[in-house]
Amino acid sequence: MTPAARISAAIEVLQDIVERRRPAADSLKDWGLSRRFAGSKDRAAIASLVYDALRRKASSSYAMASETPRALVLGMLAGLRGMGVAEIAELCSGENHAPQPLSDDETALLTAFSVEGAPDWVQADVPEWLWPSFRAGLGEAAIAEGEALAARAPIDLRVNRLKAGRDAVLRDLAHLQPEPAPWSPDALRFQPGHDGRGPSLQTEPGFFAGAFEVQDEGSQLVTLLAGAKPGQTVIDLCAGAGGKTLALAALMADRGSLYATDLDSRRLAPLHDRLARSGAGIVEVRIPRSRGHEPFADIAGQVDLVLVDAPCTGSGTWRRNPDAKWRVRPGALAERIKDQAEVLARAGRLVKPGGRIAYITCSVLPEENDEAISAFLGKHPGFSVLAPIDVLKGAESDFSLLARFGTAHGLQLSPRRTGTDGFYLACLRRGTKSL
Repeated sequence: MTPAARISAAIEVLQDIVERRRPAADSLKDWGLSRRFAGSKDRAAIASLVYDALRRKASSSYAMASETPRALVLGMLAGLRGMGVAEIAELCSGENHAPQPLSDDETALLTAFSVEGAPDWVQADVPEWLWPSFRAGLGEAAIAEGEALAARAPIDLRVNRLKAGRDAVLRDLAHLQPEPAPWSPDALRFQPGHDGRGPSLQTEPGFFAGAFEVQDEGSQLVTLLAGAKPGQTVIDLCAGAGGKTLALAALMADRGSLYATDLDSRRLAPLHDRLARSGAGIVEVRIPRSRGHEPFADIAGQVDLVLVDAPCTGSGTWRRNPDAKWRVRPGALAERIKDQAEVLARAGRLVKPGGRIAYITCSVLPEENDEAISAFLGKHPGFSVLAPIDVLKGAESDFSLLARFGTAHGLQLSPRRTGTDGFYLACLRRGTKSL
């Protein structure tokens, strides 16, 4: 396919996303299945165009005075990819599957392309209804934080301590030009290419051997700071596909008892193969029999650490899931807040006196972070918050610089602050008296 034909395809996919209100990945998959002539490079380029257009949906709509898929793509080519009007016009010839020629209005808007004077939420490329909450969570830098969340994300991996060291993996992957990530001692980073994609790490021999897993450095950091120690009893209460479970096993040096579960047992399916690769022998996966079933009734009140990777809006991962920010609705936020309260209460019943809850979200919204902790503390006076500086002091490495990202109850990471996804961590300790 020609570059111009790929642009037409991206416009077509975006139209399907808008009309059917479906995830971008589903529309892209269906488009590829129905267009067998498109090769893997074509599909990758089209996906990059679609996701880049979604990253800048608000600003492109404003600058182009239109919310049509065509306007989103044209605006993205100018605003994100830095193309000039002549270059865009050359691609829009109307010939050989190229988009139709630019109108006079489009030419004028592209020539004057700017979001100067636009509302803050437009400049930040954040949904309008979410802007008050977004700004409350990130303060005066909220526009810059939104811009960072609209950028492309690097690809990070976590070296599996049970099987390899970072230097060895760095050498093995030298042909892919990795670099040590700035915070986590186990993280390596790969910058995205021109098309927004990173290397295919899951085809490397080291991946099959279990030497590393793909995991954002922010996810690694909050797991490391949760405070799991060798020999402890630990539960990953919302384990999903198991990224944090695997990281916990390595941090525990495969000594102790580590349990993984999730209310949606289907999400646990990938964990079994990942565990086999990792070499971790301390993990026991427990699947709830029903919504109300507690698979840890036998160890309730005996657990050293309960890690709660709480269900949330995912606002901190918009770099990787740019369509998600436009699909989230106020009702979904309210539902997530309810889920977070329930899972925190459940964790409170499982942790032992003197034990710890590590509450984690991939969100930058205060309702899901500090406010969720405040609500929990109001109903569970037997718990107290560990000050962020104390959480950092207890870590194996010197993370004192992260203290500047402390909030009322925890730590808030973000692409602009730490170069990671937007993760939040708060640690709670149960008192030694009965609850």
